[in-house]
Amino acid sequence: MLRLVLPFVMGMVALAMLLNLWRLARGPGMPDRILALDTLGINTIALVILLGIARGHAVFFEAALIIAVMGFVGTVALCKFLLSGDIIE
Repeated sequence: MLRLVLPFVMGMVALAMLLNLWRLARGPGMPDRILALDTLGINTIALVILLGIARGHAVFFEAALIIAVMGFVGTVALCKFLLSGDIIE
């Protein structure tokens, strides 16, 4: 059962990532693009975790944690830059 579900779910996450890339390129404003980039990071985490489940390696879960931390820091930095024009005050 897992062999049938995992490729389907990975395909759906990949489709969501493509739609996020489209919103990132065509977003009407900067907040929309930042949100698309954050959602792309979340979908990347989901795909890495699914790969970890499929391959059975724990290193994928550690990579997902690193991507999550970097995505959070990047989103906060972009939002701070958007609000004040400076990241470090």
